[in-house]
Amino acid sequence: MTDFDLTILLASIVAGAAPIVLAVLGETISEKGGVINLSLDGSILLSAMVAFAIAYQSGSLFLGFAGGALVGAMMAAVVGFFSVFLGLSQVAVGFVLTLTGRDLAYFLGNPYARLYGPQTGLLPIPWLQDIPVLGPIFLDQSFPAYLSLLLIPFVWWYLYKTPMGLRVRAIGENPQAAYARGTNTRSIQFWYTVAGGLLVGLAGATFSLCTKTGWGRPQGAEGTGWIALAIVIFGGWHPVKTALGAYLFAFLQIMGIHFQGWWPSVPAQVFQVAPFPLMIFTLIVMYLAQRSSAKTSSRASPWLRGMVRILSGSSPAGLGRSFRPE
Repeated sequence: MTDFDLTILLASIVAGAAPIVLAVLGETISEKGGVINLSLDGSILLSAMVAFAIAYQSGSLFLGFAGGALVGAMMAAVVGFFSVFLGLSQVAVGFVLTLTGRDLAYFLGNPYARLYGPQTGLLPIPWLQDIPVLGPIFLDQSFPAYLSLLLIPFVWWYLYKTPMGLRVRAIGENPQAAYARGTNTRSIQFWYTVAGGLLVGLAGATFSLCTKTGWGRPQGAEGTGWIALAIVIFGGWHPVKTALGAYLFAFLQIMGIHFQGWWPSVPAQVFQVAPFPLMIFTLIVMYLAQRSSAKTSSRASPWLRGMVRILSGSSPAGLGRSFRPE
C-alpha cells in the first residue's frame, strides 16, 4: 500500500466513523449520568429516516439534521421519563423503544425508499487542506466529520474538567450521595440523557445524509446502535477511548471492503460480518485485562502494564439503577 493509499484509507476512516463517534459520545454522556439508553439502534434508524425525509421535502440539509437530532432527543426523553421519573427498568424501556423505532422507520419511510435527495459534501478548509498528510485526512472532510472530531476533546473536557461534568459523574456513581448534597439528581439525569440522545439523532442523520446517503431497507445503519453500546463498554466509559473504539470499528469495516477485492474467492458476507465478532473479541480481551490477575501478572512487563492501563475501565457504580428520592 502506498503512502497515497494510506492517506485515503485514514481519511475514509475519519469520514466513515463520524456517525459512530457521535453515537458513542452521546451514549457515554448518558451512561456517565447513570442512565442506559438501549434505544440507540431504533433511534439511529428513525432519525436517519426522518432526517432524509425532511431534507428531501424541504431541500435543506440543516432542517434534516435538526429533525434527526430532535427525534434522537425525543426517544431519549421517553427513556429518561419512564426510567428516571417513574422508576421503570431502563433496559426494558430502551429495548421496547429500539424495536418500535426500527419498525416506525421502515413503515413511515417506505415512500422515501431509494429516492435521491440532498447530501452533504466535503468542506475543505482553505490553505490548511494542503498540509501534507494531515490536510487530506482531517481538514478535507464533511461537516459531520468535523463535528465528531471537535466533540471528542470537548466532551472529555466537559466531563472531567468542569463543575457540571463532575456533578453528572457524581450522580452516575452515587445518586443518593449527590441528592444528599442538594443536587437535583433526577432532573440532571433526565436532561443529560436527552443531550446524549440528541447526539445519537445526529448520528442517524449523518448516516442518511452523509455516510450512507439515502433511505431504504436495509439502510446500512442496522446494528450500529448495538455496536455503539458495546464500544462504550470497550472504551471504559471514557470519551476518548470510546471514540478510538469507533475508529477501530470503522477501520474494520473499510478493510472488509478491501479484503473483498483482494480475495474474491471468499464470500462477501464473511467480510461484511467480520467487524462484529472482532469487536466482541476485543471486549473479551478488555474484560480479561480488567481482572485482578491480569493486573498482577502485567507488573513484570512495562508493555503489558501499559496495555492493561489502556484497556482498563469501570462502569459508573449507579449505572442502570433508578433513584427514587425519599
